[in-house]
Amino acid sequence: MKTALLPVGLVALFCSLQTWTQTSAQTDVPVQPDFQPDRFQGKWYVVGLALSSKPVKGGYFKMYSTTYQLLPDQSFNVTSILLRGQRCDKWIRTFVPKDQPGRFTLSNKGAHRVKDYTVSVMETNYEEYSIVHFRKDVANKTFYKITLYGRTKELRSELKERFVQVAEEQGLRDDHVGFLPKIDECIDEN
Repeated sequence: MKTALLPVGLVALFCSLQTWTQTSAQTDVPVQPDFQPDRFQGKWYVVGLALSSKPVKGGYFKMYSTTYQLLPDQSFNVTSILLRGQRCDKWIRTFVPKDQPGRFTLSNKGAHRVKDYTVSVMETNYEEYSIVHFRKDVANKTFYKITLYGRTKELRSELKERFVQVAEEQGLRDDHVGFLPKIDECIDEN
């Protein structure tokens, strides 16, 4: 019986292409088709959270609000309001368009010692919910966060189930995915 052998270079090329495809499929983040920034702007409540770096469950995180204000250059001024202990913290940053509509980067990465910071609006119906993926590269480490935004503090169970599914598709499971306790302190301020 004769066996055909492939040249070593061809085998190596095939293996590297297969590895690249698997890796890119795991890190590729889809973006909302025909993203409409004017409809996306406004106040959102962070109803769900999925983190690559630490568990969400356990009561550490509480609901917070984030407001996207569209600027003439299609960037967003983004203001988040969080309750930390007994104090209201306001966090302001600017997201500028990146490589396609619905994908942004942090305008002042150097001030935060961040090599790359990418925000991708994965899906939204603009009126009710959005699922947004954040990727941050700092000191040779990559962190992911996926948020489930709601225009209100309560969302339908189907949207929560969809959020869990998206988080699992991005490799985040179990205690790294959760829904935040609703609060009224601070987060309704502008």
